[in-house]
Amino acid sequence: MEDDSGVFSGETVEEFRTYEDFLDSQIKPLDLFYLEDQELARQLVELGHKGSSLEREEFETRKAAAEASRLASGSQQKKLASTGKELKDNFLRALAEREEANRNGAMTSIIFIRDRNSHGQEISGYIDYSHRLKSEDFEPYFSGKKRLMPKPTDLSFYNWGTQVAKHNASSNYEVITENPSGLLFKCKNDRKILNVDPEATPGDSSIRTPVQCDLYVHVVIYDHVTRKPANSSCAPLSN
Repeated sequence: MEDDSGVFSGETVEEFRTYEDFLDSQIKPLDLFYLEDQELARQLVELGHKGSSLEREEFETRKAAAEASRLASGSQQKKLASTGKELKDNFLRALAEREEANRNGAMTSIIFIRDRNSHGQEISGYIDYSHRLKSEDFEPYFSGKKRLMPKPTDLSFYNWGTQVAKHNASSNYEVITENPSGLLFKCKNDRKILNVDPEATPGDSSIRTPVQCDLYVHVVIYDHVTRKPANSSCAPLSN
């Protein structure tokens, strides 16, 4: 076999789908002509007798790191759903101010909404904003095509007409219903309790903000800071 001393660059690992593809890239037609065995040629490459001596484990590690870097880069470049939207209502502006912090994990906001559904029934509920951002497209909400409303799958949902009540844990919160003063939400990240009783303090690292708007009968946003923000835009917000 020809004695090449080519050095493998970690940056080129993304070019190869498998480790075998990488080994094959180091083999030339003349090598196969003399060896007449592709597996033997691969073994010689892997042992360092030809081309790179990059081992399978290191290849897989670099491959995984490159993929993680690609995904992280794509996530950072993804624009916010509120970007470029003309936000005429206080509620939508409040959501836009909190969108980035709820997407990057600096904050997990809970939104309380009370209003009437399409059947004219009064409903209310607590929505995990961060969870909803990751599970559905918010562009229709910010563009005014849809209204954000509580669902039976949210942290809490109550239909005052049918008296249907639902409580569900989310990716960020556990729901505590055994409390004489009302619902409590336990943050899964820091284990701190968020109290939504309007007569009580929200709790450590939390702030309660009523929002006056034209879209709903009643709106309150509870912001819980889950880690120290990188800049002031991640701090608790007020209207």
